[in-house]
Amino acid sequence: MTIEAETHVPASSHAAQLTGRWLQLALGVLCMTMIANLQYGWTLFVNPIATKFGWELAAIQWAFTIFVLSETWLIPIEGYLEDRFGPRPLVAFGGTMVAIAWVVNSYATSLTTLYIAQAIGGIGAGAVYGTCVGNALKWFPDRRGLAAGLTAAGFGMGSALTIIPISKVIAGEGYEAAFLYFGLLQGVVIVLASFLLKTPSKEQIAARTTLVSSKRSIGPTEMLKTPVFWIMYLMFVMMAAGGLMATAQLAPIAKDFKVADIPVSLAGITLPALTFALSLDRILNGVTRPFFGWVSDKIGRELTMFIAFGIEGVGLLALGHLGHDPILFVLLTGLVFFAWGEIYSLFPATCGDTFGSKFATTNAGLLYTAKGTAALLVPFSSVLTKATGSWHAVFYTAAAMNILAAVLAIAVLKPLRQRMAAQP
Repeated sequence: MTIEAETHVPASSHAAQLTGRWLQLALGVLCMTMIANLQYGWTLFVNPIATKFGWELAAIQWAFTIFVLSETWLIPIEGYLEDRFGPRPLVAFGGTMVAIAWVVNSYATSLTTLYIAQAIGGIGAGAVYGTCVGNALKWFPDRRGLAAGLTAAGFGMGSALTIIPISKVIAGEGYEAAFLYFGLLQGVVIVLASFLLKTPSKEQIAARTTLVSSKRSIGPTEMLKTPVFWIMYLMFVMMAAGGLMATAQLAPIAKDFKVADIPVSLAGITLPALTFALSLDRILNGVTRPFFGWVSDKIGRELTMFIAFGIEGVGLLALGHLGHDPILFVLLTGLVFFAWGEIYSLFPATCGDTFGSKFATTNAGLLYTAKGTAALLVPFSSVLTKATGSWHAVFYTAAAMNILAAVLAIAVLKPLRQRMAAQP
């Protein structure tokens, strides 16, 4: 890694450029907040859908998997378009697709329709997610961990404020009304925000007083030939799998643990255990992204990964053994999400550090497809639980993958990146 020469600009111009990039970051966070419910609010709809139609949970959860697959595996294409045409058209398109998806969900009476709607929503969410993260990496080459973390935080905790309203609408008017109302709201806000988004100019990038970057920008084709990328991809898959399982299956887990409706009082707040866990999880899942992103800017990406991934593994084991207690269920799911959400800041930042800024959106998008690969494992968690009669095998498997990823960060990824950085 190298540090480019300092570029001096007039103080007034420098201040304006800084304000501009923070505004762009804020807009990206807002857009990410508006797509958060597509993933993190999904668990609220699973049981009501199953109750209405009598479908198997595993069949319903394929809709979640389809959403994640279409969200992640198309991001490289969307990233390529963003690198060429800028963020505005991609985010506007994404907002439109998000609204259409949940409107269709509200009327779906077959699994096929549900699957189609989730694919539409995934395409829209991916366009928003990949564009906003990539744009943040471009505007903040000197603070990639923090910028990617703050942007991803919008996705991680964006549903925290809407968990209770969505739950109340589902209880009072049915899950169909919740899909309709919140789908339209989310889509409209994203489209409006998209008109203010833009890509930084070369002059604005040069305004960074200390710009840390790779020696050169490596394109996606060359990146795919490097061992560093595939080690990161493997680690991303292993880390994403456990968190996605918890995201999609938290309501069924709470139901099987017989804690879902038991009141829990913490910090002067009393809520049913599942509602409390969902709200706390969303907050911690958001806070962790800028927090660990900032930490990684200070102590290094791999060491931060080792610490966070190790905590995640221990947290999953504890949740599997102690989660039948409603208070511990709330606290341990919070720990699991706190130690999981940082992958969405650490991996994009590491990708930007390693392969440069020019193709940041496309490269980060290719790495992000690991989340889609991990999502293929989510329905099998229901199958494994049904076969074994408990969630223990799922928790053990997820914990083992997290601990292995922690070891790989120090033992394999770090030396590989050091050797790559030393190359001329």
